[in-house]
Amino acid sequence: MLRLHDLAPPPGSKRKRKRVARGTSGKGGKTAGRGTKGTRARGTVPVWYEGGQLPLQVRLPKRKGFKNPFRVEYQPVNLDTLEACGLDEITPAELLARGLVSKGAMVKVLGRGEITRPITVKAHAASGSARAAIEGAGGSVEILPPTFGGPRPPAQGNQHTNR
Repeated sequence: MLRLHDLAPPPGSKRKRKRVARGTSGKGGKTAGRGTKGTRARGTVPVWYEGGQLPLQVRLPKRKGFKNPFRVEYQPVNLDTLEACGLDEITPAELLARGLVSKGAMVKVLGRGEITRPITVKAHAASGSARAAIEGAGGSVEILPPTFGGPRPPAQGNQHTNR
């Protein structure tokens, strides 16, 4: 039966630490692998130290706030614009053809204006007032999936721009 005092690591898996700077005769003696002279030969240097040059964290301007890299941008389309279109079924492709939204944009219907006839709206989002106005006029609102794949859009910028 295996006992606690019999446990040992497999041979060759544990190596002794290399002891440097133990005299000029030994391997790794005298300069101990640090070269000759210079800042790093004499003591420890912080990783952010740039040799006396103004450090990066001081060079960059101090900026307030936070910019969400996963923000979802919608292009707004109001009810008065949909009323003026004269279409019964409104889709992002129809709005693109009329020059009301950009290519590949996600469309959000907002509630400014009035709608007097029943229309079918297919958009990526709709405000509560717009949905109530469209359904009150006898129309319907269908929410489309987002244009980007996955649960959230791809990140914008990099780790330095996100501040």
